[in-house]
Amino acid sequence: MPLILAIESSCDETSVSIVKASRGSFDILSNVISSQVKTHAKTGGIVPEVAARLHVKNILPVLDNALKLAKTKIQDIDSIAVCSGPGLVSSLMVGVETAKTLALVHNKPLIKVNHIEGHILAVLEKQKITFPAIALVVSGGHTQIIHVKQPGKYKLIGQTRDDAAGEAFDKSAKIMGLSYPGGPSISTEAEKVIDPRSLPAGRHGAIHVPQLPRPMLNSDNFDMSFSGLKTAVRYEWRDLLAKGKISNKQRAAFAQEFQNAVVDVLVSKTLKAVEKYKVKTLVLGGGVSANKALKKGFETERKQHFPNLKFFVPEFQMTGDNAGMIGIAAYFHHQQKDFIHPTKLKADPNWELV
Repeated sequence: MPLILAIESSCDETSVSIVKASRGSFDILSNVISSQVKTHAKTGGIVPEVAARLHVKNILPVLDNALKLAKTKIQDIDSIAVCSGPGLVSSLMVGVETAKTLALVHNKPLIKVNHIEGHILAVLEKQKITFPAIALVVSGGHTQIIHVKQPGKYKLIGQTRDDAAGEAFDKSAKIMGLSYPGGPSISTEAEKVIDPRSLPAGRHGAIHVPQLPRPMLNSDNFDMSFSGLKTAVRYEWRDLLAKGKISNKQRAAFAQEFQNAVVDVLVSKTLKAVEKYKVKTLVLGGGVSANKALKKGFETERKQHFPNLKFFVPEFQMTGDNAGMIGIAAYFHHQQKDFIHPTKLKADPNWELV
């Protein structure tokens, strides 16, 4: 029953978690997250140097708070885990160097965890999964479809060729004059439209908006592309502005059309992978997994075409970047004694899971 201290600092969230694991069951004793959203909202996106400085400022207070909430001491920890990639190198380094120092000073085994693996296995906090499975990890920096044979054995079978879906949300929201981060703001705006899926393509009641493209929707592989969709948003929004002031209803309808375009691609591509690999389990992970329209899209298609498919999504607090998911993934490495000496660990911003 290992007690794992996990650290996550791959982007703009400083997080430390204490996870107790036993035979694949997880008790997250604490999962403290210091968010930088308000800071980066001022610039409409993450500034790496600012993010790194805030990680340096926050890491020790977050660590102390996580230990306090878990009612434990560093001496009681069995192993220390840290996300060492992929991500922003300056942000990753703060977490990695903190973990290395703790491991050396307190003579604890050190585990490196891939950020994507954390998102895949976050669902295990509350659910038992039958492997193999297909996992869709979709966030601000990543959009990947992965065949999960079992924890620790992964095969990348599809991904975006350019922008991540979350990045497309952020940049499209900015074009539409919506707040950062773009995912929640577009989702909130889109919910103002009543039952848009019952309307013909490009029509939202009396409000007309252009139909946006679904790039690579019908391609014969599992790859995706969102840069063209983002470009279409820019030009179509410009054309709407040229015709006069955009009403609130028109903005909501446009946001809904954009969201539908992203959801259509993600759902279609992922379920094609489910069909090809004949798995019975589908896992959705990453920050965009909190999107209600995306979850509804999967549920609708699952009920109609894959009634025996089990569909799992992490609890809301586990969808974004957090150390709890790193602790869960670390458990499987701990069981295999997959440790690394602190002097050999380095942050790897381009670390590929497979």
